[in-house]
Amino acid sequence: MKEKIEALLAEIESLACKSEGEIEEARVRLLGKKGEITKLFEEFRTVAPEMKREFGQKLNQLKTAAVSKIEAMRNSVQDNTSSASAFDLTKPGDPFLLGSRHPVSIVREEIVEIFRKFGYDVAEGPEIEDDWHVFEALNFPPEHPARDMQDTFFISSSANSILLRTHTSSVQVRAMEKLPLPIRIVCPGRVFRNEAISARAHCIFHQVEGLYIDENVTFADLKQAILLFVREMFGADASIRLRPSYFPFTEPSAEVDVSCNICHGKGCNICKGTGWLEIMGCGMVDPNVLEASGIDSKKYSGFAFGMGIERIAMLKWQVKDLRNYFENDLRFLREFETSL
Repeated sequence: MKEKIEALLAEIESLACKSEGEIEEARVRLLGKKGEITKLFEEFRTVAPEMKREFGQKLNQLKTAAVSKIEAMRNSVQDNTSSASAFDLTKPGDPFLLGSRHPVSIVREEIVEIFRKFGYDVAEGPEIEDDWHVFEALNFPPEHPARDMQDTFFISSSANSILLRTHTSSVQVRAMEKLPLPIRIVCPGRVFRNEAISARAHCIFHQVEGLYIDENVTFADLKQAILLFVREMFGADASIRLRPSYFPFTEPSAEVDVSCNICHGKGCNICKGTGWLEIMGCGMVDPNVLEASGIDSKKYSGFAFGMGIERIAMLKWQVKDLRNYFENDLRFLREFETSL
């Protein structure tokens, strides 16, 4: 055994491997389960008791020498590789993953671009607003439920309360106060409502609202604008229906349904068998709202509409849980990498 140990020590000292593959082969040959050093440790069991101390020390020295030599050769090979690659300008660059835009951002941009083609400008406003721009100027009476704490996040309760806007209609008010007529704008943005978070509701969501004010604007103009938008967004075969509704800032008002793009009107679980999906509210701007912003309601008329971006995205990609938009789950977000 002594001769074997000395022979292996000499071999290890003279060992010179030039690649990771050669180093791994040497490691397996010496230290693997069936390696030469491993066999010597198995043979050590048969050594006479009075010789175990001497041979035990030699075997440990042999194993330590082998491990150190292999580690040194690995470091040498890695240093040479790093040094060579640092100056090899012909080698390809390191691969890295590209991110993707959030589905809400994708749909928001798509909606805005559609209305840009129709001649609409984009207007934005603050998310922290006052009571006048969110409620008072939009014809909300003092007792309206939307003013209650169960719907609105109030920051202060002074004479003109400060709050987180519950809709982007506040941007429309600011536009009517400042912009020259005629006005044709869309107002995308984030809004807040004090609601319980679930698969179908969230306390934060995104809207795109539109406003058109000019002389002789009619409900027929509103219907045509929405129909053109729907066919751009959901396809040339899409159709709409309008159902009477109520909003404080429009009169008459309507809810807009689009034909289900999954079953094409035949009825499915997405549209609950009706063949229709609700996508927005709309109506003719109430004369009181025009007058509150200093616009002559006898000369000018207009229409407004508003839709939830998450709602449109749900219909576009059949996303059934609103919470997916806010949880930053990479498994969900990576599904939209091809939507850049």
